[in-house]
Amino acid sequence: MREFNYAALKEQTWSNEIVSYVAQIHEYKGKQKLLLYQKPVALDRLMEIARIQSTEGSNSIEGIRTTNPRLRQLIASKTTPRNRDEEEILGYRNVLDLVHESYEYIPIKSNYILQLHRDLMHFTSYSFGGRYKSAPNEIDMILPSGETATLFVPVPPHEVPEVIERLCGAYDRALAEGRVDPLILIPCFVLDFLCIHPFEDGNGRMSRLLTLLLLYRAGYMVGRYISVEKAIEKTKDAYYDALAASDVGWHEGTNDPKPFIEYMLSVILSCYRDLERRVSMVEVAGARSTSYDIVLNHVQDVIGPFSKRDVLEACPALGSSSVESALKRLVDEGALTKIGAGRNTRYVRADAH
Repeated sequence: MREFNYAALKEQTWSNEIVSYVAQIHEYKGKQKLLLYQKPVALDRLMEIARIQSTEGSNSIEGIRTTNPRLRQLIASKTTPRNRDEEEILGYRNVLDLVHESYEYIPIKSNYILQLHRDLMHFTSYSFGGRYKSAPNEIDMILPSGETATLFVPVPPHEVPEVIERLCGAYDRALAEGRVDPLILIPCFVLDFLCIHPFEDGNGRMSRLLTLLLLYRAGYMVGRYISVEKAIEKTKDAYYDALAASDVGWHEGTNDPKPFIEYMLSVILSCYRDLERRVSMVEVAGARSTSYDIVLNHVQDVIGPFSKRDVLEACPALGSSSVESALKRLVDEGALTKIGAGRNTRYVRADAH
């Protein structure tokens, strides 16, 4: 049975990239309060956007989707699920809200992980919500020939309860000792959780919810304002590559977690950088700038096509009508070129042609 010796991580030699990521994230954590000491209305808007993007992004990775209008209605509790995908989306939203609001009171223990999974599956017809798997669940892929290849064989069902107990205990002990940075411990825990694959369904989504929980409990609050799940979804090929590179030899305890650690730290740092940029937009808005000035300042840094929704997310201090008016003016002035129409409308900088 797999053992977890996180204390051994303190003897590891880390790459320059990992060391740099850790140092930069520490720096952002140090000025986190200052970053977030801005206009509360704009920060509330950032939280609302992150909540939508997190629910959308984490489910999208697993092929669980609905339309944007339906997604927003579900998240705002203005409708009920119409199909299995929407049931799973609503479950994710509820657990995400629970993590956001009560992370201090959710310890890293097996029974709490089971309860989170139960709530994740609450709206579905599945009977296995809140229970560890009862059958093997190999991770496979379909080859171009149509044949199935096994990528990884997780822990067998009968071992899961004890292995999860060991995993949580090892994490808590290493964290209490304080000799391994939480930014190293968290990706290692998530990697091991994914390799255990303890549930019949929902392992990927649970891993991302646990990532947020662990980050929040360690004081890294960026996920409340910038979606970590969306950042993973945008780079999911790199995510799967890092996971595949780090699970080789996992059962024997000889695997190298560094690729997965490096990937996760790069995602967290990118989210902090995005937060800083968006907070700077709030500061611009607070400097008596017009909506036009704020939108212009943003789009001048955008490469490639973008939508009105993209601008709204980047400029949380502005409302929909203000952004729409600013975009129209920029098109009229020749600064932007409008592409498409209706819901497919996109904009691109005129100097891109």
